[in-house]
Amino acid sequence: MKAIGVIGLGKMGRGMAASLKRAGFQVTGLDANAEQAARVAREEGINAAGTLAQLLADVQAVVLSLPNSAIVRKLVEGEDGIAALAPAGLLLIDTTTADPTVTQALAVALQARGVRFVDAPVSGGPRGAQSGELTMFIGGAPADISAAEPVLSALGTKRYVIGQVGAGHIAKLINNLLVASHLLTASEAFKIAEAAGVNTTQLIEAVNAGSGRSGVTLYNYPSRILNKGFDSGFTMQLMRKDVRLAIDMMAQAGLTLPISSEVGAVWAASAASIDDAEDFNRIVELDTNNVDTRNAIAYG
Repeated sequence: MKAIGVIGLGKMGRGMAASLKRAGFQVTGLDANAEQAARVAREEGINAAGTLAQLLADVQAVVLSLPNSAIVRKLVEGEDGIAALAPAGLLLIDTTTADPTVTQALAVALQARGVRFVDAPVSGGPRGAQSGELTMFIGGAPADISAAEPVLSALGTKRYVIGQVGAGHIAKLINNLLVASHLLTASEAFKIAEAAGVNTTQLIEAVNAGSGRSGVTLYNYPSRILNKGFDSGFTMQLMRKDVRLAIDMMAQAGLTLPISSEVGAVWAASAASIDDAEDFNRIVELDTNNVDTRNAIAYG
């Protein structure tokens, strides 16, 4: 397997395409924005396909890096989509953070056409994508995951097989629900400390040496928040989407979980004051005195 397609050449897809090229693969990219595809191809030294049909004719595997399940579904099931055009034996690797129920349905439909499907959503941001040091949450049939290993190993240094198709997306949503929760609780805890006269910058080193630490206090606060960088490359819109999907999973399971529900409501309500395009770490700046979470969980 030497020829790989990458569909979606945004910050993450571009980085993954570069990592695959560096690992020795022949990479062909495709993006809804043809100018973006041409620019990435020129700057990263990959090929750019003009159409999906052209890309599928030249590759043995395709990596998807797209914003959401709706776009993935349209790409797969739409007229002249992957399901209609892909040759039997194609391996599809979806790194999108997506709805696992959609993932599972698409995998069944593609299997009927001889297309293999592995979900492998990622953590590590654009820098991890560019360096090939992503963390990957993987779901799929063992044989398909084995076939995908050369591609996955070029993209991620930490790869965790969670289960069958859809399990990777479930794991990523749980991961992001935890991050979303930790950002809220850390923000409130540090506001309490500030009100009591303790500076967060001085406090955080001690917290990170104690049992209250988390990825948010160890990394987000020092690297993105306290320095006012807010430059993770992951937006409020994307995190709100991921939190909503996690809360949807809770509802589908018939669970009543008040803390997770409140986290979902706060993130939903934040849309009224923090723009979709802002860095997701901006949630720590939310004015909780003026947040109305009534009915907020119904966001889409």
